[in-house]
Amino acid sequence: MASREAFLARVRAAQPKAQDLPEVPLFDTPPGDLRARFGAALALMGGSEARADSGEAVLALIRERFGAQVSIASAAPEVQGTRALDPATPESLENVEVGVVRARFGVAETGSVWLSEREYGVNALGYLVQHLYVLLDPGALVAGLQDAYRRDDFRGARYAVLVTGPSATADIEGVLIRGAQGVRSLTLVWLAARGEHA
Repeated sequence: MASREAFLARVRAAQPKAQDLPEVPLFDTPPGDLRARFGAALALMGGSEARADSGEAVLALIRERFGAQVSIASAAPEVQGTRALDPATPESLENVEVGVVRARFGVAETGSVWLSEREYGVNALGYLVQHLYVLLDPGALVAGLQDAYRRDDFRGARYAVLVTGPSATADIEGVLIRGAQGVRSLTLVWLAARGEHA
């Protein structure tokens, strides 16, 4: 039986040579307002939109919908949550009703928002809470997925995800169920960024 070091040496020797990633082509994008296209795509995927001018206004939207005692975990600096985010115990988010996060950018083509480990703080925030509120600066939209792939933050993240609407699944008869494997609703809140996210 080979030693661990000999085995690892053979694995390393068998690795293919590194190759440059292929160049992602730029495709023509449909004409029209990016925000309107984003909103239409988001609605098609079951998401909704709202507007706010401050973090307090976002909290007011959440409390109006879910009540004053709603549990909120927020990774967005503008919105004060009622529950702390602890990277050491992501499972503590399982009974949180609302998560709030600020997306780095949105993709008009698909109505998706881009989130990484930096935006989530705790990656489970996007999956264990019941309802997700995503803050997005109206100026932080790209036209299509090919534009997203060209961004430095897209290439530099250890973990990243494009989120489009709430979790959903449908059976063969077309019965759609939301929240089957993740959040039951996703609300995109247009809120201008300040500071490091601007």
